[in-house]
Amino acid sequence: MGVEEIVLLNADDEAVGTAPKSASHHSDTPYHLAFSCYVTDTEGRVLITRRALDKRTFPGVWTGSCCGHPGPGEKLRDAVLRRLRDELGIPSASLTCVLPRFRYRAVAEDGTVEHERCPVVRATVADSSVHPNAAEVEAAEWWTWERCLDLARRPESSPWYRLQLAELAPLGAPPDWPDAGQEGLPPALAW
Repeated sequence: MGVEEIVLLNADDEAVGTAPKSASHHSDTPYHLAFSCYVTDTEGRVLITRRALDKRTFPGVWTGSCCGHPGPGEKLRDAVLRRLRDELGIPSASLTCVLPRFRYRAVAEDGTVEHERCPVVRATVADSSVHPNAAEVEAAEWWTWERCLDLARRPESSPWYRLQLAELAPLGAPPDWPDAGQEGLPPALAW
């Protein structure tokens, strides 16, 4: 497998190049393309994960279901489905773009910066079985929405989770989140 590349962005969210993912996350991480995904099941529960303890950035924090970086030329839909398979062993899901304009910058305790344009996607699954990849995920648990909201007030959650929940909570429970469409996605990313 080759070196995983991230898509670098300018202030207008246009692609301006690529860089190796592993070498790009440090105290001066460049602004780049990413995504977050919240997996929901038919009972309205949300799959919440704890990042692997040896992850380079934000190890051991509780967060949404999965996140990742679309590769150069990769569509958002394809990137989300790839990470669902790779991180959680989820073979298929119905995807909805719920926060296409989300972006954030966060600094970890060790000084590592995340600086991402990070659309948020809901993935609805009919089968709630998951098979987490231990290199990515320390734990994966199905939670009620109320418990998810409580996590957003706790320091063991990721900064992007807390910021995303501030925007998702007013939309209601996860099954009620409206499809925001794709027009708000950055120019560098197709659905």
